[in-house]
Amino acid sequence: MNQRALIAAAAASLLSTLLVATPAVAQEKEKCYGIAKAGQNDCANLSGTHSCAGQAKVSDDANEWKYVAKGTCAGMKGMTADAAKMKAKSMMDKKS
Repeated sequence: MNQRALIAAAAASLLSTLLVATPAVAQEKEKCYGIAKAGQNDCANLSGTHSCAGQAKVSDDANEWKYVAKGTCAGMKGMTADAAKMKAKSMMDKKS
C-alpha cells in the first residue's frame, strides 16, 4: 500500500470512529437550568421568548439552560426541566 492510500485509510478510519462516538457523548450530557451566564445559554429557553443559543439576557435565569455532564447539574446548584418549570410557575403565581 502506498503512503497516500495509507493516509487516506487512516483518515477515513478516524472520521468513522468520531461519527460513531458522537451519539454516545450526547447521551452523557443533560440540560441544566438556572446556571447559564448572560449570553452563554445553549439553546431556546423554557418560556419560549427566544430560540437560539447565546440570547440569555441575565445570568442564572431559571428559564435558561446549558448542557453539562450527566449527574453534575445539582452540584452546580442547577435544576432539571421539571424543577425549572415548577419554579417559573410559582413565580407567576406570586405575580398574580
